Amino acid sequence: RAARSPEMMENKVFLSFTFYSTILILKMYVVAIITGQVRLRKKAFANPEDALRNGGLQFCRQDPDVERCRRAHCNDMENIFPFLFLGAIYSLLDPSPAVARIHFLIFCVGRIIHTIAYLLRLRAPTRSVAYGVAQLPCFSMALQILLATTPYW
Repeated sequence: RAARSPEMMENKVFLSFTFYSTILILKMYVVAIITGQVRLRKKAFANPEDALRNGGLQFCRQDPDVERCRRAHCNDMENIFPFLFLGAIYSLLDPSPAVARIHFLIFCVGRIIHTIAYLLRLRAPTRSVAYGVAQLPCFSMALQILLATTPYW
């Protein structure tokens, strides 16, 4: 059992943030694993040494399905990494635990739906709506951070 800081374990907002952040990071790992599996199945490798190990240099190539997985992963990095920063700082502002949990839940569910829509090619505008909904709590947290810090310019 890991040592726990009493202050950190009392911060319900930070614990909620930690839970949802961990879910999102695990989701990113799953997308990375899926990308690797699609590469193997489609024999589309990014590096010559991988292609040589798996049949020859002709398999050092791009594939649309692999690229779709990579785009989903890149989109996660473009959105989840800022969420990690915003959520951590927002947690320090002593927001309402219920309101904070709603922020984190909406972002997390939005990103999961976005990934499912991306990988399964769900009809538009499913992915765009999921993206937009997930951005709302980020904008809310960013605004609250700015409002809390403007006296310290």
